Amino acid sequence: MEKNNLKSIIIMELKFLKLWMVLALILSITACSSDSDYEIPSNTDPVVEDNELMSISLTPSEQQLVTNGNDFAFNLFRQVSDEKASIVLSPISITYALGMLNNGADGETLKQINKVLGFSSADEVNDFCKKMLTEAPKLDQLTKVLIANTIFMNKDYVLKTSFVQKANDYYNAQPETRDFGDGKTLDVINQWASDHTEKMIDKVLDADTFDPNAVSYLLNAIYFKGAWTAKFDKSETKDEEFQTDGEQANPKVPMMHQQKTFNYTETEDYQVVCLPYGNEAYNMTILLPCEEKTVSQVLSGLTADNWAKMQKKLAGTRVDVKLPRFESKTDINLIEIMNQLGMPNAFLYDKAEFPNFCNKPTFINLMKQVAKIKLDEEGTEAAAVTIIGTNVACGPEGGSSLITFHANRPFLYVISEQSTGAILFIGQYNGI
Repeated sequence: MEKNNLKSIIIMELKFLKLWMVLALILSITACSSDSDYEIPSNTDPVVEDNELMSISLTPSEQQLVTNGNDFAFNLFRQVSDEKASIVLSPISITYALGMLNNGADGETLKQINKVLGFSSADEVNDFCKKMLTEAPKLDQLTKVLIANTIFMNKDYVLKTSFVQKANDYYNAQPETRDFGDGKTLDVINQWASDHTEKMIDKVLDADTFDPNAVSYLLNAIYFKGAWTAKFDKSETKDEEFQTDGEQANPKVPMMHQQKTFNYTETEDYQVVCLPYGNEAYNMTILLPCEEKTVSQVLSGLTADNWAKMQKKLAGTRVDVKLPRFESKTDINLIEIMNQLGMPNAFLYDKAEFPNFCNKPTFINLMKQVAKIKLDEEGTEAAAVTIIGTNVACGPEGGSSLITFHANRPFLYVISEQSTGAILFIGQYNGI
């Protein structure tokens, strides 16, 4: 009798324990699903336990594509460089926008676009863009890289099925058909640019540049936000003169300062220091001309090959770095620039060949980029939107010695991904 009672008690206790376990599980699920108690961690959260340096694996042919793409970057910047202005551009954003449209091109137009971008075929552009789109955001938990593409199509025109498929497969672009005359499309395009650049670029078109009769607008947006691996101490930032070649008095700028071991090299014409972000998957390379040299003179000798050789010469060196805290914004028409680089046919209504794009013959009648950069003691934030509008064709050695690197005069800078060397942004700062 006692054994039966004991057995009954044990069974009741086990049932009671199971009930509490079920209740605890329900409560834990409820707590985890509450919007107020749970947040998706940000990839810019400063507390990251495991942020191992990662890389993008490229085949030899893909690495050559990066080399060609970097040549395009330097050629592009030579076209826009201005000794009297601070400029920032994203060459890779142009590659995405043109690469997407290139799937609709044929004949001499296709050949010219491929040559300017440094690719032998549209398929190569597609594969490279897809790989960077997929892999670049994963490399560093302390560096945020976003790449987005889209196509807005006028309701009177229809994209070719094969074009839409490639836009989806390689560029993650979802074309949207709209009535361009509805009075809302301009705002929709600008809102897309703002949404995909964390509000850095809030306008790419205005009432003067938006055409309600256009066939389409293709857009690429790229956003970068990286925290310096070695941040600058704000208390060390002081206003100092920035040397310019202008007739006006030298302006004063907030000059950040730190002494640390950075990768460094120098030539007869300029000094080079590399400031990494996060786990060093991305970095900013700064080229400071010697006193008697200019940014244009330094830029004139830059190619992808000597850029790669220079990167290999960088060595850990104790450097006293001074760098301005600054913001720059560029809004530039690219048609004449891309024309001069070697792809004129795309902009001529009687020569452009885009038979694989939509149901009407088209040509590029608008191509521009808006880019912006903010650099401070914490790190760098940069964004760019490239937009293409189409219309109907009517017709030294490392060491322990201290090197002085004071960027108190115009300099060139490049933000790149370290494993491939691909250039995301390139700019110059002239103190204004």
